[in-house]
Amino acid sequence: MRITAVCCTFLALIGLFITAPVLAQNVKITPVGSHPGELCANDRAIIFEDPTGVRFLYDPAHNVTGGDDPRLGTIHMVLLSHMHGDHVGDQKLKAPGEGTCANSARVPAPNSTTAEVAAAKNAALVMTRAIGGFVGNKVQMIRGGGKPIGFCPQTGGAVTVPVATVCSSQTDLGGVFVAKTADAAKAVEISIVYASHVNNAPPALLSEAQRAALKADGAILEYGPATGFVVKFTNGLVAYLSGDTGIHSEMKTVVNEFHKTNLAVLNLGPNPGIFFSGGNVINELVRPASVILTHANEPVTEGGKLRATSRTAAFIKQLKPPAHLAISGRTMEFDGTGKCVAGCAP
Repeated sequence: MRITAVCCTFLALIGLFITAPVLAQNVKITPVGSHPGELCANDRAIIFEDPTGVRFLYDPAHNVTGGDDPRLGTIHMVLLSHMHGDHVGDQKLKAPGEGTCANSARVPAPNSTTAEVAAAKNAALVMTRAIGGFVGNKVQMIRGGGKPIGFCPQTGGAVTVPVATVCSSQTDLGGVFVAKTADAAKAVEISIVYASHVNNAPPALLSEAQRAALKADGAILEYGPATGFVVKFTNGLVAYLSGDTGIHSEMKTVVNEFHKTNLAVLNLGPNPGIFFSGGNVINELVRPASVILTHANEPVTEGGKLRATSRTAAFIKQLKPPAHLAISGRTMEFDGTGKCVAGCAP
């Protein structure tokens, strides 16, 4: 009996040692929204954490209270898909839970939440050079001047994070930014991909003179193309962060066939028409193993549960792969195949 007990204990310990590294290989994905435990109308921001410790914030939007928002933790990079106010962050959250899920309480962010987070966290700006120039200028304004924001230093084609100070990725459409921690054998690769969307800056973030000049001609100020991202994590997960986009052919040729994406983070909303075309986007073009839904422009949940009468609920019925809601504060874990292995229960 004693020998049997010792053997069982030994086998159990072996099982723990075998299992622990597997659990450690998951990518952690944590939405940061306006109301804890819900997916609300203004929610966009998401934190990603690679198994090696690389952490980045995607589209800070109106979802953070500023660079010192305690929900953020360590942020090595800030990814920004485009310049619309609800993504770059021309307003910031007054406080988590204030206002309604349909219309969260917000206050102006004159330098943008993207710049506030980058300045507070000394983060790398991963975005096109045009957008990065704008955000970098705002970082300088926050810091009271100083040297212009430079490009991130590389060693062997990769940027080691954390970086010493705010820097820019020096990437454009099709470009790849590679980031790794100092002791990691593998790196996270971030590719900028096309998005079918406009990319004009919000007037609230422009100078008074620039606003007046644009108003005189009924014009807008665009900062190059709107984008999405494909992120290749070290565990094999390949995530497509769609940004705001309509349906387009590169979802198949670039995102699916070239990058072989197995997870899609899909922005909804009526403007790009994804509520209408998104079923085809996911089922026929991108074809991921799983999809995370965000940017719905409607209160998607109530009490943490999907609202059956929401447009998002109707949309989910069109999808073949499992769909997961970007619930604020709930960390989801994905393995290298694109399967959610923790945190995705309704």
